Formats: sequence, C-alpha cells, structure tokens
Amino acid sequence: MRVGGIDQVRFSTGADLVALDSLDQKLWIALSCPSKGLEFDTKTLQLIDTDGDGRIRAPELIAAIRWAAARLKSPDLLINDGSGLPLDAIDDSTTNGKVLLRAARQVLKNLGKKGAAVVTVADTSDTAKIFGQTQFNGDGVVPPESTGDDALKQVITEIMKCIGSVQDRSGLPGVNAATVDTFYTGLKGYSDWLAASEAHSKAGSGVLPLGADTPKGFAAFKAVKAKVDDYFARCRLAAFDARATAHMNRPESEYAAIAAKDLSTLAPEIAAMPLAQIAAGSSLPLGAGLNPAWAGAIKEFAALVVVPLLGGKTTLTEFEWSGIRDKFAAFEAWEASKQGARVEALGIDRIRALLADDSRERVMALIAEDLLLAEEAAGIDNVNRLALYHRDLFELVNNYVSFTDFYSPDKLAIFQSGTLYLDSRSCELCVQVADPGAHAGLGGLGKCYIAYCACKRTGGESMNIAAVFSNGDSDYLMVGRNGVFYDRKGRDWDATIVKVIENPISIRQAFFSPYKKFIRMIEEQVAKRAAAADAASSAKLAGAAETAANVDKAKPEPKKMDIGSVAAIGIAFGAIGTFIGTIFAALMGLGPWLPFGMLGIILLISLPSMIIAWIKLRQRTLGPVLEANGWAINGRVKINIPLGTKLTELAKLPPGSKRSLDDPYEDKDAKTRKRRMILLLVLLVVAAVVIRVHAVYLNEGLYFWQKPVPVVEPAAPVVPQTPPAPTG
Repeated sequence: MRVGGIDQVRFSTGADLVALDSLDQKLWIALSCPSKGLEFDTKTLQLIDTDGDGRIRAPELIAAIRWAAARLKSPDLLINDGSGLPLDAIDDSTTNGKVLLRAARQVLKNLGKKGAAVVTVADTSDTAKIFGQTQFNGDGVVPPESTGDDALKQVITEIMKCIGSVQDRSGLPGVNAATVDTFYTGLKGYSDWLAASEAHSKAGSGVLPLGADTPKGFAAFKAVKAKVDDYFARCRLAAFDARATAHMNRPESEYAAIAAKDLSTLAPEIAAMPLAQIAAGSSLPLGAGLNPAWAGAIKEFAALVVVPLLGGKTTLTEFEWSGIRDKFAAFEAWEASKQGARVEALGIDRIRALLADDSRERVMALIAEDLLLAEEAAGIDNVNRLALYHRDLFELVNNYVSFTDFYSPDKLAIFQSGTLYLDSRSCELCVQVADPGAHAGLGGLGKCYIAYCACKRTGGESMNIAAVFSNGDSDYLMVGRNGVFYDRKGRDWDATIVKVIENPISIRQAFFSPYKKFIRMIEEQVAKRAAAADAASSAKLAGAAETAANVDKAKPEPKKMDIGSVAAIGIAFGAIGTFIGTIFAALMGLGPWLPFGMLGIILLISLPSMIIAWIKLRQRTLGPVLEANGWAINGRVKINIPLGTKLTELAKLPPGSKRSLDDPYEDKDAKTRKRRMILLLVLLVVAAVVIRVHAVYLNEGLYFWQKPVPVVEPAAPVVPQTPPAPTG
C-alpha cells in the first residue's frame, strides 16, 4: 500500500505474518529497534530480545512469530483485537501445545477461574496470585511457608537472616540450593575455626592469653596500640639524642595557639599530641600524667589487659609493652583466619547443633520437591509468553516492518511518547531521548524543526523529549519557553525547551518570512537609532550643565543652519519619492493587469524563500530522528505537508463559538497613534506619487493616462523630372 509517499507492506492475515521470513528485507521500514523507551510492553520486547542486547532485530521478530504460530491452531489468531487468548485456540495436537493447555488451565484454577475459556495477559503476569496458594511452584526456591514443620521453618528463617533471601515466584522470600550450601559451609568453617582456638588453648599455645575475655582485651589493646608505639618510639629518640627531647614533647608555641580557644572543641588537636611527657628511658604512666584525650582508652586497656597479665601497675615499661604485643600476636593471626563470620551471630552451640542434625538434608529435599514442578512452571511461563505474543506481535509488526500505526489518523506509533502543548499548538510527534545534545547531531539531518524539552513531574521524575513542530511558524519557539507534555498514560509534565534545531515548518511561514525579516531589521535599526539618540541626548544634557556652570565665562554662539544636512534630507526624500512614484507609475501603466503586477511584486519578494522551504519540506523525514534513538530505519519515512498538519495541530475555535471584538482593555491611544501614522504614510506616498507624475508631465507634456496626439507629417513637394539628353 502507498502510504506517506512510500510503499509499505500490508498485513491482513496470519499467513502474511508467518511468511514474513520470505519478504525481502529491503521492503521493511525498520530492521531493528531498541527494546526500551517505547510505548510498548517491555516484557514482550524482552522475550523477543533473546540475546539480551537491548535491540529487537529482524531474525528475533521472525523467530517470535514462528514460535507463537506453531502453538496456535491457526496463525490468523495473531491478527487480533487485543482480547484474551481462547483456550481452544491452543494447538493441543502437539506435545508443546498439550503442556501449554494444561498450564493455562492450572493458571485459571489457581486464580479461582476454573472453567474459564479465555486466559489474558493480566492472568498470566501476576505470578504472586498464580502461586500464592500453592506449596511448590518449580522455581527451586522454598520460603518458610512451604513447610508445616516449625523446626524446618526456623532453619530456613536463620538461613535468610545470615545469608540473605531469594524471591519465590509467589513473591515471598525464601532460600535455594546455593544459599543453603553457603550457609552450611559457613557453619562448618566457623566451627572448625573456633575448634582450632580451643585446641591451641588446651595445648597452652597462648592463642587466648586472657581466656574468654581475650576478644574484649584485644579490642582495648588495638585501640591504643599505635599511640603507645608512638610514645616509646619518641622516648627511644630522646635517649639517642637529648636535643630531640624538647621537639618530641611539642614546642610551647602549639600550646599557646590553642590556649585561647575552646578546648572542648579541639579534641583532635589534643589527641595528636604525645601520650605522656617524653624522656629518655621513661615508662608510660597508666594514671596521672596522661594526655587527657587518651586517658579513658588507657584506663580501659590497663583494666582489661595490664591487670590480668601483669597485676596492678601504675606504669608500663617498653619491655612489658613488648611482652603484651607478643601475647596478642597469635590471637591476631588466628582472628584474621576466621571463617563463617556471617553465621557467628547464631552462637557456637546453635551452629554445632545444626551441623549435627539432618536439617540440611531436609531443606534440600524441600527444594528438590519444588523442582519437580519445574516443567509445569515453565509451561506457565510459556502461557504468559503466548498470551503476550497473541496480543502484541501484530501491533509490533505494524510499527516495525511497516509504519501503519504512524500513518494511521486514529493511532499513535509505539515511538510516539505523548503530546506536547506549547505556543498554541499540540505536537503528537514526540520521542523520548536520553541526551538532547547527542540526539541533535543526527536528528537534525531529518530537515525537521525539533524542539528538545526537559520534562519534570512532582516527585522528582524527569525525562527528555524531542518534539517535531510541523505546522505553524517558529517566531515564538525559543529556548526557555514552557509548555505541558501529556504522556501516553495521561500524566502531565512541565516541559521547558532546552535546545532547538531550526528548519522550515511550512510554506506559509516561508511566504511571510521576508516581510518579518524586514520588519525585524527596521525594529533593530530603530532601536539602534534610539540608543544613539539617547546617548546623544545624555551628552547634550552634560554639555548644557557644563555651559550653565561656565555661563559667565563664554557667550553661546548663535545657531547656524546646517545646509548640508538640509540638502541630504531633501535628497533622501526626493529619492524615496522618485522610487515610489516610479513603481506606482509602472503599476498604473499596466491598466487592467494591475492586480497581476501587484502579485508579481509579492512573488518576487516571497518566492525565493518559499522555494527553499518547499525543497526542504520535501526532504523532511522521520528516519534520522528515530535513528538517533537507536532505530535502524530502512526506508524514507516522509513527513509531507498534509501529514505535518496532522502531527502538529494549530489552535481552533470550537464549533458554534462567537468572537466579540469589543476589547475593554484595548489601547485606544496606541490605536489612534497607529491610525495617524498610517494616514501620514499614505499622505507621504500620495505626495511622492503626485510629485513624480507631475515631473513626468513637465518632461513629456502628458500625464500617463493621456494618449499622445498623432503627428501628421506634411506631404513632400513633387519635383518635375528632366528627360535625359539624347546621345549620339
């Protein structure tokens, strides 16, 4: 069929769809499209996109049609009106069809629709409802609710708490074989790790120097280890050279710098100072004389480590400190080798109880029982797939192989994301884009006028669209203008133009374009002259003020007439009058052809821009706009003028409405001034024409409407002929 100026394939039967693989792909409108950003069921597109690359290619679409047709009694069922899938349409003469039919009936039974003759996409998509009342569903995931054994429920709950959960088809959290293996591997690793420490303790290896209190003592040791090492290192340097002692204790200037400040806010500065006074061979005080920022940590260290190992002491020598470090070295190495930390919270008694019983085998038996229904569950997935294909494949083909929906007067294509209302127009050709700047590089080659808009909604939602304006003009389309975008769900978005790709919109705009440019040029010149006049006026005021200040010093010179200026003004008016008069005389000389002369002048002005616009509008195509979004457009999807007027509609008064021209806010003074200006211009034109016509009369003795009197030439006098003299 010829639609939009191009030949497109028309699909009317299921046999047409099945034979798609024999259609020459040069006749396809598109050869690939993205699987996201379209007004189409994303799940259907993901099922067709078998390689998961985010693009729907021709072989994948053909394979989807074959899969669906092979499971239906007639391929004509793929040409549908969007209704549900009848159960009697499934071909139960094949093994796959029998499994599908049985699964479809199971779905309806689980939903409480036993005996229903039609299954819909809504029925097959809600897996939580389908499997909500079933103990097993074939996905290999078992939630605690899948068993009536309270002990087994507790085990499954503990696995989810320690390792994490996996969502079951029913929507409930549960565990699978992988999480069970991870859990019991962690149990064994932690038990073995703790058993090793107990063996070391029994052998007297000192892995637990403080017994059961070793972890708490080690934490207190680690909290002060770096600072105590720093203290004894400073003492060793002071012993090496006494001159270093003063520097190791920090200069007095640092204390002076913080003395005037609130010391409660300077904990980091105070904590950075030495742990205690530095001296050669000094011991670390465990009470008085400590840096106040570290007093609490040292006190806890002394109570948990020093007292149990060395008894009550008030100071700690470097040798004693080295001994404490050595005692914790074995524990630190053992702590680093810990396994099963994720299950540690259960406690060693519960861990060893789980390892000793058969809980693992019982949970795995539940999972195996669930997997026995994998085939049935896969059948339910295939019912969902067939329902989606039955509903969506025909629509996808009409937006892929051909663009039937795009050229249809009552439908929107799957790439049209909504309608933009802006500048008294509605634009239906709006495409979602990820990056307007990147899209514009290729999208602008379609010769379309594109306004890129940033759209936002309450709640933080945002997106970008490219809106094609194909009717009206572009006078008030500019960056920063605001409008409202309605998506296909009917939600409204605040839209702001952020970028514009300029191209002709219509022939009408091109017709008026030269005149608008001329008016804008006059406005710019008037603005420049006004600015210059304002600057000159300011300069004159400054000069007048200076003259008034020096009035007693100099007398003003009398004003003189600038003859040159007067002559220039006269010449300018004369030239304008001559030009207008010449044109008027030429038009009046056309007689009855005057209207055609006026039309010729108008065309002379507007025709070039109209021709350029016509050429560009003939080249206007949707291809680059879609290709910049990831499509592979095979044909030229033209947007001719009739289609453009449909895609962008101008504001129209409702049928039966009446317009009142009585404007209570009309600027009557401005209207009067406008009328006076027009009258003055008309008088100037008439005066110029009269002057020109009279000048022609003085030159030729006739007005242009007078016919010259024919001049009769007097007859020439007859001269008698003298006969020639005889010869001979």
